Amino acid sequence: MGSEVYQAQVLRAFFDTITGTDRNLTRIYMCVISLAKLRNESPEKLTFLSQQMKLSKEKKTLSIDILDYMTEAANSLESWQSQTAFGVTSPVKADDFAGISLDSL
Repeated sequence: MGSEVYQAQVLRAFFDTITGTDRNLTRIYMCVISLAKLRNESPEKLTFLSQQMKLSKEKKTLSIDILDYMTEAANSLESWQSQTAFGVTSPVKADDFAGISLDSL
């Protein structure tokens, strides 16, 4: 559980960086690799993520594989303590829904 809190803090730093005015690829790289190490990813996964970051630097755009990895990691966090890193102040159970009605658009 303690590891999830650190993961959430790294994820928040990542999302703050990519949505902020200073989109520093070095900072993004540090967040991605730190999160992968906190999650005890395999060496192959670390190599893949590192290669995707190098491609992102060459193309000057963030790889969709990096975004997929980070959002999957954020989605996997379940503890209440980890949600506080994102500013959630009270536990709220999300309502499940099967679809979106046209009236809500």
